[in-house]
Amino acid sequence: MATKDKKMKMMTLDELKDRDIGKIGSPERDQYEFELKMEVLGEMIKSVRKERHLTQEQLGMLIGVQKSQISKLERNTKNVTIETILKVFSALKANVKFSVQLDQSDLKIA
Repeated sequence: MATKDKKMKMMTLDELKDRDIGKIGSPERDQYEFELKMEVLGEMIKSVRKERHLTQEQLGMLIGVQKSQISKLERNTKNVTIETILKVFSALKANVKFSVQLDQSDLKIA
């Protein structure tokens, strides 16, 4: 039985995202990018906490919350306020820098 040679098309990660999730600016792509950033933020908190040799309970005590809330924060930062995130990084003695990118489209007020 003869096998047909199939050539694989090389694609960049952005091309795969465009194809499978949606183009940049689409609601689906925006949601995906947001969730990815929130996941990375939770991992950053966990990483810095461990680097500082703190347990979840110790970090919780520093900002006045229970260990379970730190655990939830490290797993899922989607429902967390910026104030809480700033408290956590302040307790970890880590600097936080925010970047705001403005859309170049016209702003219209109705």
